[in-house]
Amino acid sequence: MIRTLVIVFIAAFFTISCTEKNEDDFKYVGYTMLSEMGEGLSNLNLDNISWKEEDDANLFLGYSDSVILIKVVLNSRFLEENLVDISFENPMLNEIEVYDQNGALLSKLGRVNYTKSDFNSLFNQDMIPVNQALTYFIKVKSLGNIVVPIEINHESESTYALKLDQKNVLFGIYFGIVLAMFFYNLFLWSSTKDYLYGIFIFYILLEGLNQSVLAGYIDAYFWPDNIYLKEHAFYITTILVSMTGIYYSLKFLNIKNLNKRVYNVGFGVIVIYFFVLITFFIDFGIGQFNIKIMQSLLGFVSFYLLSISIFSLRKGYRPAKFFLFAWSLLIGSMMIFLLRYLNFLPHNFFTNYVFTIGVTFETILLAFALADKINILKKEKEREQSERLRVLKENEQLIKEQNVLLEDKVRVRTDELEQALRNLQNTQSQLVSQEKMASLGQLTAGIAHEINNPINFVSSNIMPLKRDIADIMEVIEFYRETGKEEFKEESKKKALDLEEDLELDYVLDEVDQLLKGMEEGAKRTVEIVKGLRLFSRVDEQDVKKVDLHDGINSTIILLNSSIPGKIRIVREFGELPLVECLAGKINQVFMNIINNAVHALSDNLDTISDPKITLRTKNEGDQVVVEIEDNGPGMPESVKQRIFEPFFTTKAVGKGTGLGLSIVYSIIENHKGTLEVKSEEGQGTTFIITLPVYQSTAKYE
Repeated sequence: MIRTLVIVFIAAFFTISCTEKNEDDFKYVGYTMLSEMGEGLSNLNLDNISWKEEDDANLFLGYSDSVILIKVVLNSRFLEENLVDISFENPMLNEIEVYDQNGALLSKLGRVNYTKSDFNSLFNQDMIPVNQALTYFIKVKSLGNIVVPIEINHESESTYALKLDQKNVLFGIYFGIVLAMFFYNLFLWSSTKDYLYGIFIFYILLEGLNQSVLAGYIDAYFWPDNIYLKEHAFYITTILVSMTGIYYSLKFLNIKNLNKRVYNVGFGVIVIYFFVLITFFIDFGIGQFNIKIMQSLLGFVSFYLLSISIFSLRKGYRPAKFFLFAWSLLIGSMMIFLLRYLNFLPHNFFTNYVFTIGVTFETILLAFALADKINILKKEKEREQSERLRVLKENEQLIKEQNVLLEDKVRVRTDELEQALRNLQNTQSQLVSQEKMASLGQLTAGIAHEINNPINFVSSNIMPLKRDIADIMEVIEFYRETGKEEFKEESKKKALDLEEDLELDYVLDEVDQLLKGMEEGAKRTVEIVKGLRLFSRVDEQDVKKVDLHDGINSTIILLNSSIPGKIRIVREFGELPLVECLAGKINQVFMNIINNAVHALSDNLDTISDPKITLRTKNEGDQVVVEIEDNGPGMPESVKQRIFEPFFTTKAVGKGTGLGLSIVYSIIENHKGTLEVKSEEGQGTTFIITLPVYQSTAKYE
């Protein structure tokens, strides 16, 4: 494909020399430059104009803001024709007007006069009538480097220019290629998300726009009445294409990583182009200086891009091969175009449109270069992934071998650590439990001792006090009965008034009630002291025969102040023998379980209609069973599986240590008993404690 493009390009280049031009169709009388001309030739004295002679049919007039007036005389052989084909094969000329010898306007061409209704004007080509004098005046005004190539042919001998439809076919092919490249790379960009495709798409779009402006299609169809854009659009799009092309090249060729200085040169050119672009929108009064700078930079940029392509290729960057070839073709086409522009090559179809052909090939080759780069990156990525996979497999094999060696050691060490952790947790639980319960035992024993003395004094004096008051009441009753018989009426009346004033009957009833209250309070106080004395045995280390009912009752007495009034305590006690155990530790079991039940019910009093705790006991031969049941919210299975783990708690931070049930489980286990829990969400919770009646062989910690 690439070789075919090269052969076609070189063959077309050498066909230039085969093109012949009839130089005798007309001759220049000369040309002149005017600061202004006005409308038509009526205000000019053509006889007094000093004409500068010129022999070449392609006038090269340099940069000028002046109006150029050219005088030509056709060959007499054109007298046989009614019309001749006059064309100016330079699409950059802004204004072209053709007048006959009498000053009559025959044709208006040039970029400013492009119209979509007159397609001939798109190519600066028109038919003009032949007059007897064969003298014509041509007015030209344009920006940039002014070159006026004039061709005049017989209508039947248009051998040096293609017809309009043929030119449209040429540009149709070009635009078709541009659109194909645009949408193809747009599809690739949307698939790969590679930013280079995005830049290249923008470059293709700008380059197609630039060539469309150069050919005149954009002027005729998009801004037919905008003189400013007709005159400047080509230069603006050329700058944008150059800036995008340089930036794309720097990124594509990876110049920043290869040589920072070379990269900075390219970036500096982009900055210069940017300021030149601004001058086209803001009038700084510099004339055509910005166009000179732009056209000067074009030559530098061409060889700069060629140089960095070679530089990148020598550094081993393979995608630069296509890139170098693309820029070589573009620079070659540009050189042919400039040589034609400077009249070193003839003006024909190939030289006039060689730059468009070169741009077409460049677009295709750059697309090949980008595809090649993506393929290279893909292969490199695949190689990298393959290498990583190989390393991963080696590491995996090494890890497997190490795992085989370390697995046994880890297992043994893990078992040791787990056993040590369990021992540590059990020891810690026991220490906490012993310290806590020892302190509680000392506290309750002290309280019971201190309360016991005064309450014994009160309770022992109640019965004598009742007897004394009864004796006093007997005496009072005797006086009352005797007074009714022996007192005078006056004394009786005074005694009756005194009884009424003192409300003696009420006082006697009140004394009786007070004695009963004192007796009841003393009994309750004695029960509390008894409960404290029973519970205070938590620090005992000797096994004794204990009445479990006393332990349960003493626990309820101690917890009574923390149990809300709505919670009912239901006792369903059976006949139990005395059980050998450590009374204090068993009381601690009852305390922890009942306390947990109270908390569960207290947190849900609003949702439970009849909150209650049921305490059941029963004898099963050599074992006794104690059930502590609540009708609270219950526990989910996940919580139920972990309640006996040390430090596990469902209470808020700061409200529980998570050791309570762990200690309970340890105590029951040390008594050779069992502890079972039954619970479902919304169905309450039941703890079932089973203890042997005799502990003759039990071991305690």
